Amino acid sequence: MARAAPVTSPTPRPAPDRSEAVLSRLQLLVTRKLDGLLQGDYAGLLPGPGSEAGESREYRPGDDVRRMDWPVTARTTTPHVRRTVADRELETWLALDLSASLDFGTGQWLKREVVVAAAAAITHLTVRGGNRIGAVIGTGGGASAPARRWRGGPPPSGPGVLTRLPARSGRKEAQGLLRAVAGTAIQPGRGDLGALIEMLNRPPRRRGVAVVVSDFLAPAEQWARPMRKLRVRHDVLAIEVVDPRELELPDVGVLPVVDPESGELHEVQTADPRLRQRYAEAAAAQRATIAAALRGAGAAHLRLRTDRDWLLDMVRFVAAQRHARTRGTTR
Repeated sequence: MARAAPVTSPTPRPAPDRSEAVLSRLQLLVTRKLDGLLQGDYAGLLPGPGSEAGESREYRPGDDVRRMDWPVTARTTTPHVRRTVADRELETWLALDLSASLDFGTGQWLKREVVVAAAAAITHLTVRGGNRIGAVIGTGGGASAPARRWRGGPPPSGPGVLTRLPARSGRKEAQGLLRAVAGTAIQPGRGDLGALIEMLNRPPRRRGVAVVVSDFLAPAEQWARPMRKLRVRHDVLAIEVVDPRELELPDVGVLPVVDPESGELHEVQTADPRLRQRYAEAAAAQRATIAAALRGAGAAHLRLRTDRDWLLDMVRFVAAQRHARTRGTTR
């Protein structure tokens, strides 16, 4: 399905001072709402009991049977479970897709703005407990250039640039990371989502959380395998960013549309109900393929829309994940 977007006049890029003000308001919004709705010092998007083995204690009704300590149970003839020590210094990595298809939006937000907002929310949830967070950013532009290291300030941008922001702890470092993300310029041309995700696989890192934020419009065969490899070692969250015009077309007559990654321009007669129906069916099939690929990779899947309250959707997702964990079920 073509990534066509209605032709509009170029959106002026905000000045650096304005970008800083917008980012500050966004961080304030995230801090107030998330702290008010999600309690706990170590709240995360994929909360877990920890992986470090602790002491054993007698089994109590309601304990997870997967935590049974069979050697102690055999010695004492009394059921025991093994406690686990929570991982207090979690390492979270973001893979942020800022290819040309993200520079589009017909709702309250641009898709790019939702990507930055999601990064701000995840960053806040990570650093509040003293944990480390890093990011890799892809700006599109066709063939990927060698990955570059971030040295502070806006990361370098250009065709095919993949930028790595090293994992660090502390609010000051987290704010610097978000400023670098917000200051990344989107480049024309197609990106390589698979190569971006692969940057989280190499070099191997300690077990943690990996979050991939993208519209996932690249062919699934390009990124599905790197996602499966990522899930072997990490808890993976896939955040899919969607605009309503990517799901259905309005009846507005002749509509010029352009593929932001290839520059191809077409005129579409949206007054034709059969065309709108075929478009909606193709869009639904495309989203179903994306969901199936993410499910097959074992990733938790969160969909954020540009015409909805993205923060409320994130809170509902966290609540659902916690409920599933307490019941002993998975995604």
